[in-house]
Amino acid sequence: MKNIVILGASGYTGAELVRLLAGHSQMQISALSADRKAGMAYGDVFPHLRHLNLPTLCKIDEINFEGVELVFCALPHATSQRVIKALPQHVKIVDLSADFRLRDVAEYAKWYGGAHAAVELQKTAVYGLTEYYREEIRAARLVAGTGCNAATGLLPILPLLEAGLIDPDEIIIDLLTGVSGAGRGAKEGMLHAEVSEGAHAYAIASHRHLGEFDQEFSKAAGQAVKVSFTPHLLPQNRGILATIYVRGEAEALHAALAQKYADEPFIYVLPFGQAPATRHVRGSNYCHIGVTADRKTGRAIVFSALDNLTKGSSGQALQNANLMLGLDERTGLEMAPLFP
Repeated sequence: MKNIVILGASGYTGAELVRLLAGHSQMQISALSADRKAGMAYGDVFPHLRHLNLPTLCKIDEINFEGVELVFCALPHATSQRVIKALPQHVKIVDLSADFRLRDVAEYAKWYGGAHAAVELQKTAVYGLTEYYREEIRAARLVAGTGCNAATGLLPILPLLEAGLIDPDEIIIDLLTGVSGAGRGAKEGMLHAEVSEGAHAYAIASHRHLGEFDQEFSKAAGQAVKVSFTPHLLPQNRGILATIYVRGEAEALHAALAQKYADEPFIYVLPFGQAPATRHVRGSNYCHIGVTADRKTGRAIVFSALDNLTKGSSGQALQNANLMLGLDERTGLEMAPLFP
């Protein structure tokens, strides 16, 4: 059994990691940290997990890392880089925050409003989009998990840019997301009365995940790419649906995506003309992709749906951790989606 630790275990992504690891045959949790809830039983913080035999929550400085092989860091942005910098050199790390996603530290400062505190460590980090960086992830000590919105847009569009099948200057991403993507902290704008019975756009032309889109799309296209991206908040707990408008021949785009992902265990390309739904990936590590023709000749609509807490965050983190520890990347992740 591989001994692992979860830092920041009292948030949504921490709880999702615990849920997934409960069904993992080759990993065991040796410590769970949550500074403000230190000393509490995990089942008291998350009653849906009270049946599990889990360590009591503790502070990070109380953890003995001897014998620990991998740490999942589910701490807030900016906090994560300082904590990871101080971890023992023998442990591998999967970071679920944004602190190591952007290779250019100047871009990090631009999007996150502060200088990076672990510049040398940033140079060693591997971007955690599993389907694109699998071999680098296997050899990495530090993997930076993608943003959930970013993963939803990158997975369907990267293959099309690499193949030169779409115009890189004409990509428009409309994205619908559930409220759990905002985290578990108390926020007035996330109150039920503020969110229910409506939907609204937010972070218009300024969402932080634009930094990831710029980085990865530009690399795939071999030129600078800046997409139009608008996220919208939906009154649902989980799930992201991206509707992406591109210039390209729809059937050729579908064929390229189907070929690219034919052997990927967690990416499913729907038959041509079908669109995915968040309800069909809920609670799973699957991403469903669809392609339809637009009414205008030479244009297509590409869709992508995933669960922001699983494939968009904790599931992807576990998929990467499996690779880093030499395990089958599917281990603990092949559960079917929850429906209805």
